[in-house]
Amino acid sequence: METYTVTVATGTSEYSGTNNYIYVTLIGERGESERTLLDNPGLDFCRGAVDQYQVTSPSSLGSVLLVRLEKQKYWVEDNWFCRYVMVEPPGGGKVLTFPCYRWLIGDTKVEIREGTAKTLKDDVTPQLLTHRKTELEDRQKTYRWLTWAPGIPRCIDAKTEADLPQDVRFDNEKRSDFEHSLHYALMELSLKKLAIKFGKSWNDLEDFKRIFWKLRSSIAEYSMEHWKEDWFFGYQCLNGSNPRMIQQCKKIPENLPVTADMVQSSLAPTTDLDKELKAGNIYLLDYSILDGVPANTINGNLQYIAAPLCLLYQHPDQGLIPIAIQLEQTPGLDTPIFLPKDPPLAWLLAKAWVRHSEFQVFQLLSHLLRTHLVVEVFSVATLRQLPAVHPIYKLLAPHLRYTLEINCRGRTQLISSDGIFKRVVSTGGEGLVILAQRDYKVLTYRSLQPHYDFMDRGVSHLPKYFYREHALLLWEAIHSFVSGMVRLYYKSDHDVQEDQELQAWIRDITEEVHGCVPGLPSVLSTREALSTLLSVAIFSATAQHAATNNGQIPLGQYTEDHFTEAEAQELIDKFKEELKEIEEHILTQNEGLELQYLFLLPSRIENSITI
Repeated sequence: METYTVTVATGTSEYSGTNNYIYVTLIGERGESERTLLDNPGLDFCRGAVDQYQVTSPSSLGSVLLVRLEKQKYWVEDNWFCRYVMVEPPGGGKVLTFPCYRWLIGDTKVEIREGTAKTLKDDVTPQLLTHRKTELEDRQKTYRWLTWAPGIPRCIDAKTEADLPQDVRFDNEKRSDFEHSLHYALMELSLKKLAIKFGKSWNDLEDFKRIFWKLRSSIAEYSMEHWKEDWFFGYQCLNGSNPRMIQQCKKIPENLPVTADMVQSSLAPTTDLDKELKAGNIYLLDYSILDGVPANTINGNLQYIAAPLCLLYQHPDQGLIPIAIQLEQTPGLDTPIFLPKDPPLAWLLAKAWVRHSEFQVFQLLSHLLRTHLVVEVFSVATLRQLPAVHPIYKLLAPHLRYTLEINCRGRTQLISSDGIFKRVVSTGGEGLVILAQRDYKVLTYRSLQPHYDFMDRGVSHLPKYFYREHALLLWEAIHSFVSGMVRLYYKSDHDVQEDQELQAWIRDITEEVHGCVPGLPSVLSTREALSTLLSVAIFSATAQHAATNNGQIPLGQYTEDHFTEAEAQELIDKFKEELKEIEEHILTQNEGLELQYLFLLPSRIENSITI
């Protein structure tokens, strides 16, 4: 009789523990152990518990390949979250770790593999090959594609978050925190609406402060004090919530009839517009994507959407400042060009309309489409095509966590036909779908890679563009980390080409995005191509999302240990150290600055899209 020591770890989040019966069977090369009820004196499988048991087998199992866990109801149904199982063979051999990180719901049975990451070619044992195949077949039945609206990336087939499998749902703490925050925000919004409705009439711009009580950050307070100033308008184009719109302007657009005389007073004394164009100091914000988008009707009132062109100048003393604004794409008598020398209120309102357009683009395109929806495609394809033992699954899993639920909530609560956007946003309703469809048509794989994006927009040398500097530091750290992982598990380009599961994964991605992203590979041929694609996925889910919507889970701090081998853990530790260095650099750079840019501080970047 052989005796194995089995350690079972229960999840640490609320309601992870169970009072149900838990059985374990060890499956080895030479057979199976006895089906053993795990029952120690006292309470087993409490939240956060790590319990140890003895499991016997009539003879040696050889290498333990799988651990079978079974849960059976005891009095009442009680779900259980298992973190991992560890198995120590007789005689004190090498302890094997079997990551689980799954919910066992109802009377159910799961089989989990030892944690060493393996591609398909690494498996030769029939039991393990069958396990891989069965796992993917089950996942493909569970995780299905759905077209929420034509002309945008497809998504998970779930009407609401309640339709999602428990394994991809928020844990209870996350759900409570999210719903409490949402409830608090809606309550505060209601109070502000009442204050506005029953308060005195608005007579001047200072009355705006009535809706900005309870400011919670120094940036919000600073913005409230300086929002009218031209230099701050320029700063927001670089380091605000949507820093991807600005582009260098080498020639004034034909539909923006700005003359040199019109803007001369905004330029430095010894120069002119032609010289500054040639020197690369003129920049442009072009919101042509909003042209003709149908406006929403709110409380019976038709809203308005501008499609501005805004010219900016990198002034040697004042920094980046706006110098001309046209609020529509077609020039004419009804489309004046506003200038800083116009009456102050006219110039301020012109800037406000640009910021209004900026909000539509920021929320629906930079935030929703280019992070949430793009990452959801990676999430669904990964669940459908890569088994949990696959190194790429292990690499991506922490960066895809919770994304399906937050996106389902977004589709039901924010951008649905009766959601918040329809009730309060100018592009709500039909407009938001049209806007997303337009941007998706021009989305390129190249634009999702920050170094190319900055190069193509001609902003690689724009001063005080902290978003650019920090984004590139993070991109290089992520790409270096990912490349190390890829080289660890793929010794050659040929290994990438021959990985059938990996090729099925990229096919699923490209087919489900309808081939609408030029440059996105449909076949992975090299380790470098794989590394770049994975870096795009992780960067979009972490740094790029944080630049538009800062989050809660620090980048690189993995709460689940999917990788068990020392070489992979060393690469993770190196990644953490590099992020720590970036953190120190950013903090040092911001010392003494009245207006700090900390959106891409690694400790403030969420590990995945969770909000």
